[in-house]
Amino acid sequence: MPELLIGCGQRRKKLMAEDGREEWDGLVTLDINPDHKPDVVHDLTVLPLPFEDNTFDEIHAYEVLEHTGQQGDWRFFFAQFTEFWRILKPGGHFFGTTPGPHSPWGDPGHTRVISHDVITFLSQAEYTKQVGVSPMTDYRFVYQADFDIQYVRTSATAFLFGLEAVKPSRVTR
Repeated sequence: MPELLIGCGQRRKKLMAEDGREEWDGLVTLDINPDHKPDVVHDLTVLPLPFEDNTFDEIHAYEVLEHTGQQGDWRFFFAQFTEFWRILKPGGHFFGTTPGPHSPWGDPGHTRVISHDVITFLSQAEYTKQVGVSPMTDYRFVYQADFDIQYVRTSATAFLFGLEAVKPSRVTR
């Protein structure tokens, strides 16, 4: 059951998991810095990612997504999550953490905010439910991937979320 840890740095600890999957099973690590000795050296801002379709049961991204892309660059945001969706197996899970709203944002490498409101745009079910009813922008013309939002929690210092890849996508227009 291959699992991918992106932006691994020196860390190899699994911080989020489904019940019964608390330990890594077939861990593959990816980082931009070869000094961290990842299995794959790759810049997350360079797409596509160097993996085949439907490779991973889980992808973990702890404190890395806020370092990729620019705030307001919706094209990259959707392209990046489309890549995560592409390399996840059907029903695969994406677990992420980013700084929370009250966390210090002093790191000069932070370039964007990921929050619950942004994650909503990754679910095709939300487009079906909200477009034309709420002010939700319809990005389905560029975003065809699909996730169910499984878990969202905001603490004083972190935003944590879990997504499940829905394949085939439920995109409608």
